[in-house]
Amino acid sequence: LQSNGCGPAFAEENTSSEEQAMIKTAGNSYLASPNLPDFCGCSPGWSSAFYGAECFDSEVHSYLKNLGKQKSSESQNIDAKKVELEQLLMMETKNYRKTIKFYQKLLQKERRSKGPETKSMLPKLRGQLQEMKSKVQFLELVKKYQMIYAEQWGVESYVLPTVIHNGKADTMDMAPVDESSLLLYYNTEKHQCNNHNGVRVLQAGTPLGLMAYLYSRNAFLEGYVQQFLYTFRYFCTQEEFLQFLLDRISSTLSSASLDPSTSLTKICNRSFYILQAWIEDCYSVDFATNTDLLGTLKDFISSKIASLNGYGERLLSLLEDASARKSGSADLCSGVDKCEEESEEGRRTLHSLCKKLSEDVSRKNFYWKLSKGMGPIVQYQRERLHTGSAVLPKPCCSSFTEESSVSLARADEVGPVLLIECSAQQLCWQLTLLQQEVFNKCHPVHFLNSRALGVKDKCVAAPKAVSAETVSLKVCNLFLSKCIQDQYLLQLLKNADSISTWVAAEIVTCHTAKRQVSLLSKFLLIAKCCYEQRNFATAMQILAGLENLIVRQLPAWKILPAKVAEIMEELKAVEVFLKSDSLCLMEGDRFKTLPTIPSAHVLAMHVQQLETGGFTMTNGAHKWTKLRNIAKVVSQVHAFQENPYTYAPDFKLQSYLRQRITRFKDADISALAADNCANFHQIPAEKHSRKIQDTLRRMKATFQ
Repeated sequence: LQSNGCGPAFAEENTSSEEQAMIKTAGNSYLASPNLPDFCGCSPGWSSAFYGAECFDSEVHSYLKNLGKQKSSESQNIDAKKVELEQLLMMETKNYRKTIKFYQKLLQKERRSKGPETKSMLPKLRGQLQEMKSKVQFLELVKKYQMIYAEQWGVESYVLPTVIHNGKADTMDMAPVDESSLLLYYNTEKHQCNNHNGVRVLQAGTPLGLMAYLYSRNAFLEGYVQQFLYTFRYFCTQEEFLQFLLDRISSTLSSASLDPSTSLTKICNRSFYILQAWIEDCYSVDFATNTDLLGTLKDFISSKIASLNGYGERLLSLLEDASARKSGSADLCSGVDKCEEESEEGRRTLHSLCKKLSEDVSRKNFYWKLSKGMGPIVQYQRERLHTGSAVLPKPCCSSFTEESSVSLARADEVGPVLLIECSAQQLCWQLTLLQQEVFNKCHPVHFLNSRALGVKDKCVAAPKAVSAETVSLKVCNLFLSKCIQDQYLLQLLKNADSISTWVAAEIVTCHTAKRQVSLLSKFLLIAKCCYEQRNFATAMQILAGLENLIVRQLPAWKILPAKVAEIMEELKAVEVFLKSDSLCLMEGDRFKTLPTIPSAHVLAMHVQQLETGGFTMTNGAHKWTKLRNIAKVVSQVHAFQENPYTYAPDFKLQSYLRQRITRFKDADISALAADNCANFHQIPAEKHSRKIQDTLRRMKATFQ
């Protein structure tokens, strides 16, 4: 296990000298009070859980190795690397942004004048933009690799029993622990390394062994730490994991400052980095929902760490910032968070401006046949998508007043008229922003153990007559009984159910067949626009509303234009595509450029399928290969959240949509349909009269 991975990042001969230099530098400054700018995040992020050891290739390692060297003979310097990388990334990002804006202006000029010069420049400029974008993405990956300082405190596999031993209260009576009793590996061949020896890959482990493996060398770079943070609730509670970390810190803190190269120092420092990564990535699902857990951590930091180690202040500051982000308070964010927000805002601008570059291939991501003849509406939509101004929807209709919001009474008075008058694209944009607001609050952990919450196939939530607290957890709960689970997934699925019910209710409450046809066409066009923009959540919610049993029997379907009716088959093909593979939306690199919102229910079903079967082997060890696959699937939640939609919000239209959805969210579709004559097949009066006369004539004949 000493070379437990492939590539230079894991080769011992390439890291020994570097690691010694890094340990020497960090060891001399670790116990000093840190400066805030140096307080960088150490959470590996979703890409670590998704790609694993392949997240950082040899090119990233080689590039980072040469950073910060003024001369070829100089040794590596972490601070110099950091400064140079930040400068390079800032410069490349600025140039990239300027070039994109120039491209947008040139594109608009070419559409107005259609001159040959601008037309010949566009392909060349587009190629340059692709190259510049790749460079920026590469530098961001290098920055992420460079930020994982915790790897310098990793220990070899033979030290893992020491990690467990140092956390015990009575170490004198403790028997030696063998690694083979904690962890189980399987051998695989190396394909990218010069070394022909096999590499051992973690297959299973006891709860104690899996927690100890967090301290192993390259656990951050291999993706193990991030995968563990997503899935540890299957085999230990949050309290048990926190106590494991605090015990290691308590037993090694007093001797950690003696020699930075000793195992005790590495265990102590690694514990801090693991704790920091846990807070950064999972505060909302573990600490924010468990006040006792948060109180235990704060008390420990205040009583045992703050007075001895500057890292205590950093952890307390991190907890305050995480709490501020959870509550939506921007004023409490630290300088680091502000810098991250600024860079995130710049990244959003880049995504918005370069959507044209990826739009040409966006529709090739799926295998179903798209309808070609959608009329002038879709053609108009596709033309608008090519311009930067298309992202800014105009006020959709004159019915909106200058008030900040439309009253519920006003929304009821207007009724579905606005849905028909507004364009499908405008409604798609605002529904997408509303869906994004709900989706951005979810966490990968929310999709785990959904059976315990009552989530089943063909059902988006627990039965309405049964509250979430009364759902039986004895049979289907895969987490430990004392493990606290955040139930935000139920809110997400309830929101999806509300939109589906709203779609069905709006249609069955139309009092004329002509109005029903218009509304059916509008919802189909909205759904088509949504899935083309990769908002699969809203598209599937609209499909569920249209597939309501009452809605499917409406006479309006028979007079619906054939080309519009074909969209229904497209939506069903999209649904089949989404259900076909748990990682279908992560194929290629389009998800990195194009915003995406997955269907929450479909994703939950994929996770449930992975959860099927036992989690433990015959010897009681937990199957890490199974947990790793689950972590890979749920990591796409954070991947999609990194690339948001940048449509300009129309708050008045959003307010109207919210109120209509709220009004119908618990509606009885069959009761609404029964009050509307347009929902029934009408028999012509003349034909009905002829039937009565024929019946009377037959009855009269029987008496003669």
